Amino acid sequence: MNEKLLLYKVRIKRDPDAYGLLYDLYVKKIYRFIFFKISSREEAEDLTSEVFLKAWNYLVENSDQEIKSFASFIYRIARNLVVDFYRERAKRVAESPLDTVSEILVVSSENVQERLAVDEEMETIMRALKKMKLEYQEAVLLHYIEELSAGEVARILGKSQISVRVTLHRALKKLRELLENNK
Repeated sequence: MNEKLLLYKVRIKRDPDAYGLLYDLYVKKIYRFIFFKISSREEAEDLTSEVFLKAWNYLVENSDQEIKSFASFIYRIARNLVVDFYRERAKRVAESPLDTVSEILVVSSENVQERLAVDEEMETIMRALKKMKLEYQEAVLLHYIEELSAGEVARILGKSQISVRVTLHRALKKLRELLENNK
């Protein structure tokens, strides 16, 4: 079903079934987005639930506010909750166990050696990403992992599309540099 129609049903008719369909479309993506940022399964699950609860409440209480893209809307809520999460825990920023990242990104491989190589490569990439500034991490994650367009990333981050493209270019350059230095 068309996202705009589902959004209309939620906002005007307060249709929980329509919201359930939107939830099904985005829950895994939002969870993965949050998990990459905080690297804790339990906290990522809690924050994911909170994202969808906040989204529902906003949609039914502010039906007069225009929402052009549900994807941009839901990712912006997720991003803001992650920022709030880190503000609350600014003193206790723990390093993430990178081996759990491979559990999130399902890689179908019958060859165990190939699977281990992919896991090792993913761990290397994640370590390099964690060394980059937050702005670069977010842009790369949203565009390349979540497969959002530069326009959607721009709306989520509150930047212009050109600014996002420049950020992505710089982030990839920095990522290549970090990966080459890691060899």
